[in-house]
Amino acid sequence: QVQLVGSGGGLVQAGGSLRLSCAASGRTFSSYRMGWFRQAPGKEREFVATISGSGGSTYSADSVKGRFTMSRDNAQNTVYLQMNSLKPEDTAVYFCAAYIGGGRELAEAYSYWGQGTQVTVSS
Repeated sequence: QVQLVGSGGGLVQAGGSLRLSCAASGRTFSSYRMGWFRQAPGKEREFVATISGSGGSTYSADSVKGRFTMSRDNAQNTVYLQMNSLKPEDTAVYFCAAYIGGGRELAEAYSYWGQGTQVTVSS
């Protein structure tokens, strides 16, 4: 089992940057593919990015490609989401989660969700 705690959200102006962190407990962290999702008010949870257990492979949603970068440090049991060139439409609660199987862009393929961290981008 993995417990996840997200942090790093905040208020930023459009064009700015933030780095989200997600710290995991558990000795098997490196065996899990990890993902970031986001949910804006009144909308469904949306896939953002995913990274393999080793960190050697990443995949991002088209909406963030070229702006967001997901990485991980298995020695620190932490995954990161570096967000650059932020836009108002990036405003959402961001969640990290551990992949358990299925389509890697689907929320139901992930478990052990973190508590979420709010990102607000002002125009």
